[in-house]
Amino acid sequence: MKGKLLLATKALFISTAIFAQTEPETEEPKGELQINGSVDAYYRYNFANAKSTGAFNNKTSFTNSQNSIELGMASLKASYTKGKAGVVVDLGFGTRATEFSYVESGILQAIKQAYVTYNPTDNIRISAGKWGTHLGYEVLDPQLNRNYSMSYMFSYGPFSHTGLKADFTLGNGFGLMAGVANPTDFLSASFAKKNAIAQFSKTSEHVNAFLNYVGGKDTAGNNINQIGLTATAKISDMFSLGYDGTVKMIDPVGGGSGKWWGSALYLNLDPTEKFGITLRGEYFDDKDKGLVFGTYGDANPTGTSITQATLSFNIKPVSGLAIIPEFRIDSAKDPIFKKNDGSDTKSAASFLVAAVYSF
Repeated sequence: MKGKLLLATKALFISTAIFAQTEPETEEPKGELQINGSVDAYYRYNFANAKSTGAFNNKTSFTNSQNSIELGMASLKASYTKGKAGVVVDLGFGTRATEFSYVESGILQAIKQAYVTYNPTDNIRISAGKWGTHLGYEVLDPQLNRNYSMSYMFSYGPFSHTGLKADFTLGNGFGLMAGVANPTDFLSASFAKKNAIAQFSKTSEHVNAFLNYVGGKDTAGNNINQIGLTATAKISDMFSLGYDGTVKMIDPVGGGSGKWWGSALYLNLDPTEKFGITLRGEYFDDKDKGLVFGTYGDANPTGTSITQATLSFNIKPVSGLAIIPEFRIDSAKDPIFKKNDGSDTKSAASFLVAAVYSF
């Protein structure tokens, strides 16, 4: 009996050892995949009802239409992270995406963002590829803005950067970003000199501020330097403020210098989760040398300045859906807009209503 028990014990030991040797290795943890997207459409009517394409009285991005129902953009964004590395692919199709990637052609215009990330430590993140600019208060994706139509500073400032950057978390709400990129908005720029980009930030529960910079040479060889300040402040659960200010200085290859600058204030009121109001007031100054747009009809433009006020209502009947009725008035120092009869005028008024669904 004792012998049989000894043999059974040895058999159990051997089978346990074999099982331990053949047990599969622990499966490697899977990464995290997130998918987001949006679709937006709008209708815009300019009250001058000018008939020619060049007289839609729209001098900012994405809403250059008259009395037409338009698709803004269909967008799909996928991000995947695993351990310390990750990748983001953000694609868009429609007028907004095409104008955003205006330098490119064909399928490349659909690439809003595409970059890889690596976090060597918890406080450092390195990114390489194409991403939306760090300058400014407004962004490409409409669900992230309070107004549907865009500001002049967004429309004539940087849209995107392609390059390499590093974000540093400094503690106590302070952050720093520094990098090198192709000239503004260029996905590819062989032989072109590179730009320096930077951001210094301070964030807290109620106030956030971002000081931004882009500088270097553009593809024509002109020296450019642009500095911007963006800030937000939460006054109460119902009321918040936003500010955007920037100045771009240009030293052309042929000599001389010029600049344009702008400043905007955003007043946000949210009585309920389903209803909000935003009033945007912006002053945009291009009087220096007409670097953005000149006085209408002048072969040697001297530049002009514009003030615009936009009142937008954000109505959210269900989760993910926003209906945005909007009234806008643009007033210029010079007659750069058109009347119905084709004559020039200094001001233009418009109405639009947009529908934006995001998930």
